Amino acid sequence: MTSEIIDVLIVGAGLSGIGAARHLQKICPKKTYAILEARDAIGGTWDLFRYPGIRSDSDMFTLGYSLKPWNNPKSIADGEDIRHYIEETARENNIERNIRFGHKVISASWDSDQALWTVQVQRVDEPQPLQIQCNFFIGCTGYYNYDKGYTPEFPGSDRFGGQIIHPQHWPDKLDYRDKRVVVIGSGATAVTLVPAMAEAAAHVTMLQRSPSYVASVPLKDKVAIKLRKYLPAWLVYRMARTRQIGFQMAFYRLARAKPKMVRRLLLGQVRKQVGPDFDMTHFSPQYNPWDERLCAVPNGDLFRAIRKGNASVETDHIETFTEKGILLKSGKQLEADIIITATGLDLQMLGGTQLEVDGKPFVISNSMNYKGVMFQDLPNFAMIFGYTNASWTLKSDITSEFLCRLIKEMDKRKLRQCTPRLADSSVEALPFIEMRSGYLQRAMSKLPKQGSVAPWKLHQNYAMDLAMLRFGQLDDGTMTFSNPAPG
Repeated sequence: MTSEIIDVLIVGAGLSGIGAARHLQKICPKKTYAILEARDAIGGTWDLFRYPGIRSDSDMFTLGYSLKPWNNPKSIADGEDIRHYIEETARENNIERNIRFGHKVISASWDSDQALWTVQVQRVDEPQPLQIQCNFFIGCTGYYNYDKGYTPEFPGSDRFGGQIIHPQHWPDKLDYRDKRVVVIGSGATAVTLVPAMAEAAAHVTMLQRSPSYVASVPLKDKVAIKLRKYLPAWLVYRMARTRQIGFQMAFYRLARAKPKMVRRLLLGQVRKQVGPDFDMTHFSPQYNPWDERLCAVPNGDLFRAIRKGNASVETDHIETFTEKGILLKSGKQLEADIIITATGLDLQMLGGTQLEVDGKPFVISNSMNYKGVMFQDLPNFAMIFGYTNASWTLKSDITSEFLCRLIKEMDKRKLRQCTPRLADSSVEALPFIEMRSGYLQRAMSKLPKQGSVAPWKLHQNYAMDLAMLRFGQLDDGTMTFSNPAPG
């Protein structure tokens, strides 16, 4: 099978993939590249998810790209606006011509003699796989399975007479007007769906086993809107981005250092919005702030729906589904016409791609992650993985910059390979992400490891990562450059 050879292959045309392409064009303009996208559209998560109210759970000054200002008045943006922003970035930078839609990566094999990855690709319109070779391989596939979400086995679900829907597979033109809706879940998807559906549904109930921290955030940044009247848009964006980065880092540090104080602050904010008679157990988690990711609701829309009586919260366990709804362990029955299982994601690394190095299988979950970017003993391969305690794009931006630095350094040395090597046997392997969220705990065996010390330790801190990835030495005693071209 003949193979096309390109310099850099990017998998995924979502927020990370388009961002990586933009950095590559800017920093390494002579490199050829292609983006392989299994679906037929740009946008990744923001094209896949189409449920009512879909929006960012981070402000767009930090979820937006460093190289393209976000000028929309909304700082918490709708999914459609985010998708258009990603599409606009691709169009403005002529990235679209390098995207190959309907191309799903099946496997990738590294050959040290050739210093090339050979990638097997299945096209939607062709029965025979395609083979593409590249020197550097970048996975921008996110961390979940696009084909299916996570839904637990609910007893009696086959008896329910209404519709059961997972938000990842939202049906077109679902009619929920004047219907009774139960949303199972307490995470970002649930707190988004409830107020959005409550505008038209007869009533929406959020059914949760245990509560999450929910914080009200401004839908619009009034300071930025005012400054745009007097200052260039790019400068306002840069100022707002810097301010938001500082706030996110400070709040996270405060939450970890003084969890009781931050808990009082968060619960006090909820109390003011739901009123004095509301049962606060529904918004009082048993864990400390940032043990799991906080849920953000713009302008308190969830609390407003509860105050109006259009929505309610039940904290209980499911005994069984019934013909007319859900029977809870407490004996209470929730009648429903539609049940939404906002029960989380099915985690999948690298879109399920199978890896080999010199003919031997390489299992990501057995490997230690290097700087949150590359993997121990895996040459010329990177995975873009954003923050869990801040905006995804903050990390993906500086990760892309770092990879471009590596590529330029290899060219400078006339070498074809860079590989993180673990020389210190005392480095302890630890879980990749130190959060208690259910979807992460379920998939811990699929995730790589992190180390107990740098550069194998994940900081989850933008300032530290910025110093390390943008300004840190490439020769750090761990990164090995090798494999000169023959002749």
